[in-house]
Amino acid sequence: MTLHAPLDDVTPSPPQLSRPIDIARWCAAQGWPVHPLAAGRKTPARNCPACQAAGHDPAGCPCLRQGRWCHGFHAATVDSELIDSWWGAHPAFGVGVACGPARLVVIDVDAHPTPVPDRDRLLPGIPIDPRVDLAGLATGFDTLALLAALRRAPDPAADASTLRVRTPSGGLHIWYRAEPGQTFLCSTGSSSSRALAWQVDVRAHGGYIIAPGTRTQDGVYTAVGECRVPAPLPHWLAQELSRTGHVPVPAARPPQQGRPIPPRARQAVVGAGGRNTSAERLLHRLLADIEACASVPHGAGFTGKLNRAAYTAGGLVAGGYLSAHDAQTMLAAAAHHARPGQEGRSDKIISSGLTRGSTRPLYLQERS
Repeated sequence: MTLHAPLDDVTPSPPQLSRPIDIARWCAAQGWPVHPLAAGRKTPARNCPACQAAGHDPAGCPCLRQGRWCHGFHAATVDSELIDSWWGAHPAFGVGVACGPARLVVIDVDAHPTPVPDRDRLLPGIPIDPRVDLAGLATGFDTLALLAALRRAPDPAADASTLRVRTPSGGLHIWYRAEPGQTFLCSTGSSSSRALAWQVDVRAHGGYIIAPGTRTQDGVYTAVGECRVPAPLPHWLAQELSRTGHVPVPAARPPQQGRPIPPRARQAVVGAGGRNTSAERLLHRLLADIEACASVPHGAGFTGKLNRAAYTAGGLVAGGYLSAHDAQTMLAAAAHHARPGQEGRSDKIISSGLTRGSTRPLYLQERS
């Protein structure tokens, strides 16, 4: 099985543009907001010292209001006067494109010479049958091709209908356009780790991509083939991005006045003998947090919430507030409701959390 499809011939991109200011103008003409990159580097150019300090909010930074670049893609613009001012004063600046406002979804394929992980870590959430021959698999090109083959879809790395950019390190940026109303998140810059596949990340909302034609100290980001326009994001890739957590998590609804606890959670505690104690109220919250994950298929922090609930419940068991059987039953019911079909995994988390929590008895202060 050939996993890594060869690329087309490499040609200059954007055509006949070598000066960063011209590249920035060209990108802005496509409707892609741009921001300066440090000369010869892939990172945003710095401006005020405050923006380098932790916790400095871009929204309150005076640099942006005064028309200066600062905070990377937060300063991205299509304003021709700003572009001419920035790159006119600093002609060696590189060009970054803010993916979110440009509605770009860029598949970032790496070709780093790193050890290949076990097959269960190649495609997040997808088990690979031992009968599948993975001989020769070495880079993100291979895992992306494998994912496409499993989905019976064309390999994006060979998609000549969209803009593709070869990176100096031998990787590939595959540019797509999100449809109106679609929002996808970067793999990087998140509190939780996301990836489309091993050595395959995503640049989208909340991040930037290096513009084609930009030169760094490692080389030039050069387009592949003749296409310079991002094609619409294929439907199967949109589904994979959703499956792997590259979509925003809906904001949790505030609890209704007078009914802060879901009925299932309340009934479970009452059935276990709860009597409106501090332990009961704590169990209400634990079970409610778990059950709330049912409305969010990915990115709800289900594992952490279940583990925390099981650990706390183990402490309540050790403190004499409820039996181990009742704790196991309530946690399992909530977990299986939130993640049906994952009972085996959930039960292991519950068992481990209860065991660890039972070593730390929890004693609550009752309110009169």
